[in-house]
Amino acid sequence: MRRIVNRHPSGGSRIALGLLPFILAVVVYLFSSSIRLAENPNDKLLPAVETLGAAIHQLAFEEDQRSGAVLLWLDTGASLERLGIALAISAFIGLALGIALGVIPYVRATFASMVAVLSMIPPLAILPILFIVVGLGETAKIALIVIGVAPCIARDIALRVGELPIEQLIKAQTLGASTWQLIVRVVLPQMWPRLIDALRLSLGSAWLFLIAAEAIASTEGLGYRIFLVRRYLAMDIILPYVFWITLLAFATDWLLRQTRAKVFPWTEQGR
Repeated sequence: MRRIVNRHPSGGSRIALGLLPFILAVVVYLFSSSIRLAENPNDKLLPAVETLGAAIHQLAFEEDQRSGAVLLWLDTGASLERLGIALAISAFIGLALGIALGVIPYVRATFASMVAVLSMIPPLAILPILFIVVGLGETAKIALIVIGVAPCIARDIALRVGELPIEQLIKAQTLGASTWQLIVRVVLPQMWPRLIDALRLSLGSAWLFLIAAEAIASTEGLGYRIFLVRRYLAMDIILPYVFWITLLAFATDWLLRQTRAKVFPWTEQGR
């Protein structure tokens, strides 16, 4: 008798099992929506599928009467631009600082505690400070994401550097490698895939900081739009936006995962 821990679903079964929770969620929503609308046709909490479809069509395919722009794509472009810039800056800072912390003892002794403390500060708590210091523009929104993500990436990279086999570092130094050569030729190539993993793990937090910043001070963006219409209980707009944000986050994670597998295939062995 095979134990359940040794039973693996086939390809088709794996796809079906992966879709099952989503199908159940849709069924529960449709059932709950029909019950609420039967009791109160004006209920806004769980709008009907037709209402959601009409709102999506208006947001994604019709120009706004005020701005003349298609709101969904306007908001998506603004949010993705902020997120992309912030993640790029965070990746650069996190990689450079993490390698320095992991390789150079004097840097680790001086800055490791500071980086650890910075990674524990709730970024949303300092959002008002950012708005006061740098204003309500794009800089504050991007800075919030960087402050929330970069220290965590740096700590993760530093830990991964510390896990490298000491034999590699000793052999490189035996062959005459300088500190810079040790970093560039031995440490850095092994940290690129780790950086992608760190970015994937930081995506959820990055989106959270972005939505919060846009909700407080912005004139466009996915977070701005959600908090703008919440006062009207416009769930027919909020729900599609939440779904769209989730889809964008999932697509970003998938792209990073595929990039890791294509660019660094040697890291996939044993996975």
